[in-house]
Order: sequence, then C-alpha cells, then structure tokens
Amino acid sequence: MEYRAGSMGRIFYIRLDDGDDLHQCIRELVVREQVRSAWFQVFGGLKKAGVVTGPREPVMPPDPVWTTVTEAREILGIGSVFRDGEEPLIHLHAAMGRHGDTLTGCVRRDSMVYLVDEVLLMEMTGIDVTRPWSDERGFNRPEFDAPKDQGAAG
Repeated sequence: MEYRAGSMGRIFYIRLDDGDDLHQCIRELVVREQVRSAWFQVFGGLKKAGVVTGPREPVMPPDPVWTTVTEAREILGIGSVFRDGEEPLIHLHAAMGRHGDTLTGCVRRDSMVYLVDEVLLMEMTGIDVTRPWSDERGFNRPEFDAPKDQGAAG
C-alpha cells in the first residue's frame, strides 16, 4: 500500500445533455480548468457505451471482456481523473440498469448521454498522482510522484 494526503480543491457541478460524450466532456472541463487530479460521481442515463465487464481470466496483464451498451440505461458511477503526461485519463466504474437488469463495469469509450447526466467533480490538491501505462501490468496504474517518506508501507 502507498498513499498521499492532500486537500479538496474546487468542486464542479456538471450537467450533460442528451447526445453529449461523458468522457469527452469531463476531459474538456479538466483541460480548460487545469485540473490535475480529481474524483467524481455521476448519475443519469447512457444510451451507448463501450464497457469492460472484467478480465477473461484473473491474470496480469488482463485480457479485457468488452460489452457494448446500445440501449438506454440508468447509470450510477464513480471515477477518477489523473494524467499520463499531459493527457487526462478518465477511469469510471458504473452500474447501468435497464428494466431491472444491471450491467456493472468500467465505462471506457463512446459514452453517449441519454437525456441528462449530472456529475459532481471534486479536484484534489496537494498530492501529485499520475496514471502512466504499465507494460508489466497491462493498464494505466496510479503512481505517486511525491516524496516516498509520506505514506509508503513496506
């Protein structure tokens, strides 16, 4: 385990409308507002999304199982925004329901809003977290760039 302590910075309440791309809109906001690290919650609807529903087998690097959502679903999710260099990376896990059936997974691409989504994005300050690609692990893993004497467990 490794951790860093920081503080909450600005808070953004975001309304997304029918047809907006959830990932692209969050990305545009964090670039425009120069947010380096954030945590967010989202609820509303999606009518399209590329979702990873887990690995085929519990191995590293993982072989993701993709599902494409093509019908309107209610969404309730939580995510983070960290950077790989200057590129903001959105990591969103969500439950998406339709007619009593629920699909849960990592919403990764083509996330098109149905009707309206509401997002509460909370900027984190005082910690330097990035999400660089790890060849060994096969995914973008959060890394701490601050001095190792705070919060490193051995």
